[in-house]
Amino acid sequence: MVPPPSNPQQIQQFLSSALSQRGPSSVPYEESNKWLIRQHLLNLISSYPSLEPKTASFMHNDGRSVNLLQADGTIPMPFHGVTYNIPVIIWLLESYPRHPPCVYVNPTADMIIKRPHAHVTPSGLVSLSYLQNWVFPSSNLVDLVSDLSAAFARDPPLYSRRRPQPPPPSPPTGYDSSLSRPPSAEQSLARPFPPSPYGGGGRVQVQHVHHQQQSDDAAEVFKRNAINKMVEMVHSDLVSMRRAREAEAEELLSLQAGLKRREEELNIGLREMVEEKETLEQQLQVISMNTDILDSWVRENQGKTKNLVDLDVDNAFECGDTLSKQMLECTALDLAIEDAIYSLDKSFQDGVVPFDQYLRNVRLLSREQFFHRATGSKVRAAQMEVQVAAIAGRLHS
Repeated sequence: MVPPPSNPQQIQQFLSSALSQRGPSSVPYEESNKWLIRQHLLNLISSYPSLEPKTASFMHNDGRSVNLLQADGTIPMPFHGVTYNIPVIIWLLESYPRHPPCVYVNPTADMIIKRPHAHVTPSGLVSLSYLQNWVFPSSNLVDLVSDLSAAFARDPPLYSRRRPQPPPPSPPTGYDSSLSRPPSAEQSLARPFPPSPYGGGGRVQVQHVHHQQQSDDAAEVFKRNAINKMVEMVHSDLVSMRRAREAEAEELLSLQAGLKRREEELNIGLREMVEEKETLEQQLQVISMNTDILDSWVRENQGKTKNLVDLDVDNAFECGDTLSKQMLECTALDLAIEDAIYSLDKSFQDGVVPFDQYLRNVRLLSREQFFHRATGSKVRAAQMEVQVAAIAGRLHS
């Protein structure tokens, strides 16, 4: 599925359709990232019209095949004052844009990948510092292609394939051989790349990127091998350092999550302690009020026991109000009935009281005890209301 590259509106419709498609042929990107992927591709096509967005099947190393978006075409490479076109394919993997895309150099039939190359493997896979240091969400495809163009300008990744030249025909007798020359090696290797849309007006004939054959000089071979070895060591060190930094970052993130969780626990504990403090302060106020009431009662009744000679237990306590008197009577009757029922139990166990008489008396006493207890509960509630009203009046005063 490929939109025509000449119509930006059709490209937008193609990307909207590809990213919103459902089913087996849908692209496996996160819904929250699809809008950003669309913007990255639109910005790329706007800056580099020679690239076209497509959907194609991508085969992973583990054998999985997925339908992904790609940017296929050529990117400009300025070299010795002339702009060349380098064919590339930019695959947007499933984790894009949180992770970098996968870039391949895609040589045509008359091109060969330069070996060795600092940024391109023999299979065409491109490795750049921009890809290795990809940062979401600031990294994007436009800057990536610009970095690719600059890197290829310093070291072109492709050169024209050498084609065998037929042997020159034998000159006829008497022909001066000095007038016939075979074409030079540079002329035989020069091949045109696809036309560039970035300048030069029309088709630009690509000058030959000179590829020297390996020298038989041992010093040159040793120097080249040493440089390649140093590049591999530096790349390995960079990969190790990046993995170490990523591990440190993961450790710091986990530590940050632990600190955040402990902060929430401390806040919860602090709120519970504040609530408990408020509850204890309220209870302390109630206890202080009750203490004041008891102290005042003790002071009022402290001199009443000095003139008592014969103390009547029934008249030892005087009720201060009607509710207290009623509460005292209900409590006394409740306890008296409790004692009577206990005595009936003992008499029945000793065989003094018959069973039917025991049941009848217990039923009557229990009914009367229930009414006394219900009355006591109502009186106690009324006393609490009076006490609360008195405490409130004392606080306002």
